[in-house]
Amino acid sequence: MVNQYRVMNILRKVILTGWLISCTLIVPAQNVVTLKSLLNELADASAVARLPESQYLLRQVSSYDRHSVSAQQPGWFANEDHTNFIRMENNSGRNEHVMMDEDGPGAIVRFWETTFKRPGTLRIYFDNEPNARIIIPGYDLMKFPYPLGKGLLIPHSSYEAEAKGGSTLYLPMPYKKHCKVTWEDPQNPVAEKRYYQINFRKYPAGTKVETFSGSVFTANKALIKRVNDKLLNPNIQQIKNSKAYKVAAQGTAIIPLPAGSHAVSFFQIKLNDTTQYTDALLRSLFLKAVFDGEQTVYCPLSDFFGSGAGSTAVNSWYRTVSPKAEMISRFVMPYQRSGRLAVVNKNDAAVNLTITVISKPWNWDASSLYFHADWRQENNIPIKRTEADKPIEWDVAKFTGAGLFVGETFSVNNHMHKWYGEGDQKLWVDGEQFTSEYGTGLEDYYNTSWAPVVIYQSPFANATRADNEDSFGENTFTRTRNLDAVPFNKQFHYNVEMLGWENGSADISATIYWYGKKGAKNLLQQTE
Repeated sequence: MVNQYRVMNILRKVILTGWLISCTLIVPAQNVVTLKSLLNELADASAVARLPESQYLLRQVSSYDRHSVSAQQPGWFANEDHTNFIRMENNSGRNEHVMMDEDGPGAIVRFWETTFKRPGTLRIYFDNEPNARIIIPGYDLMKFPYPLGKGLLIPHSSYEAEAKGGSTLYLPMPYKKHCKVTWEDPQNPVAEKRYYQINFRKYPAGTKVETFSGSVFTANKALIKRVNDKLLNPNIQQIKNSKAYKVAAQGTAIIPLPAGSHAVSFFQIKLNDTTQYTDALLRSLFLKAVFDGEQTVYCPLSDFFGSGAGSTAVNSWYRTVSPKAEMISRFVMPYQRSGRLAVVNKNDAAVNLTITVISKPWNWDASSLYFHADWRQENNIPIKRTEADKPIEWDVAKFTGAGLFVGETFSVNNHMHKWYGEGDQKLWVDGEQFTSEYGTGLEDYYNTSWAPVVIYQSPFANATRADNEDSFGENTFTRTRNLDAVPFNKQFHYNVEMLGWENGSADISATIYWYGKKGAKNLLQQTE
């Protein structure tokens, strides 16, 4: 399978090279991509509301099972998602397993890993240099050689310093020519299970990039601390223009927005009667948005804000929920001429709300995108234990047009008393023959590991509901993207394998957050 994987990797690079060569003909004048520019982008909630200045492809390498080659061949649902590397190579007498080997210009923007025991050495090489610029003692990003806070380097909920668990690194690491990541294991063959996902940007040839180094890190230490602190404590603006609304049973409250080019930057909603914060009521209150005559948002309030069913706490970069108190969104929502928000009450009782909206003038140009939030729900989805049980892939989103995928809230009502999330996420962009991202399991995608059934919070990924230790009942994960947002020009398809620890079923709801050019559509969205 290793040779087959290498052939696939070569073909993928050939396809990417063709894309990048074509892009060099139209690359506009641009600033240099640096650690500083990427950090500023990371801490700018409005960055994803425009097409990126430096056009890039978002790709991922991972330890997915290499038996998975094609949906038309056996092994597509293979589940040994660990200890799979590109190759083994000898560097200065060391046997190193290659995890990533990519020509630049580019930038690592997310690095997730987990294992059970840690001895060994991770190395990151840049620009074909013979020596690694980053050396990490152990299969443990928490031992990253430069000091970082928990907004940029996040231990998983299962993390134990000397044993099982992993972490996720969000410090961007740009490179001009090339990047290689390797793992030197003290045991050969490898005895422990090593899982990894590395998301990276692939910039067009000719893009100017300043390669990451220790001196670059030191020069940006103050900025790194500010960004880390901002990610952990996003600005919750002072409320000065709240308005009360009484929404009749089966009625709608309209929230007008200023005429002309503006962008909603802050949206807060509170139910004035705390006894109404029930799963059923919140999922019968729908947020609706119409921008420039096109409806782009339609989903239940609790799902939109990341709680899934009910009003559970969310502490993230784009959203904050204080249970039975307030729900806040910091998604930037631009429009060129006109905008309107609304709350649709599908309950049989009136609801009293306090709503706050802050909007600011927006410089609308050819790069501007409309914000979308779509919701779909399907009950009794079959979950299977193995490929022999004939599992399915559940479609989360199918976009047409151009835009950026920026995340989702994934809510599961699990009918089993066993873990339901063994399946891998698969992201397809612009009709490609193999996935841009091939995951290693649901919990890994959401920045944790080892089948968690506990609540955790971090800037870009959270588990906001987990009713039972055995994962029975309501469970909610949410993940949003910034530097790892996925651009698409024509098509985007996202599905997930329905695999678990036993055969059973679950009800699944997904809220998809994305930005699109005028006319872009999600073919799976549910409407009124």
